[in-house]
Amino acid sequence: MFFLHEMERVVNLHPSYFDKDTHKYITDTLYQDVEGTNTGNFYIVCVVSVLDISEPRVLPGSGFAEFTIMFQAVVWRPFKGEVCDGMVSSVVSNGFFVDVGPLNVFVSKAMIPSDIKFDGNATPPQFTDNADQVIERGTHIRVKIKGIRGEVGQMYAIATIKEDYLGPLLET
Repeated sequence: MFFLHEMERVVNLHPSYFDKDTHKYITDTLYQDVEGTNTGNFYIVCVVSVLDISEPRVLPGSGFAEFTIMFQAVVWRPFKGEVCDGMVSSVVSNGFFVDVGPLNVFVSKAMIPSDIKFDGNATPPQFTDNADQVIERGTHIRVKIKGIRGEVGQMYAIATIKEDYLGPLLET
């Protein structure tokens, strides 16, 4: 789910950037440092606005200036029970991996309907019901998140396609 979240970040600026464009350098550094990163609980999609930039504090011994920046950002936090669309990145005999934006999701064989079987002899390897449902690398798929684990800089999830309206999306 997407949220608008207020955050704080400390940015250090080299003395060579102390001029009339200091605020531009600070905001550019903020955008480069935080956009597209993972905090372990959520992903920062983009910085919407800079709310406040503190007065600089000179760091002893280095000459760098330290600025504290308050900003608003659009963040994406996946929740247990959330239904997401993604693309299959790899298929293995005990399940398949789906990329849901920056989140890596694993769907195990136990979370796949019993009529969809693994076919290791196919090229590429796939899960199929020998009819219209084929799950292979590059397939667009709808999954429901069952569990999430966050670490510093990375998040992982497990999901299911064993419910109504989940599974491969029909290409039109």
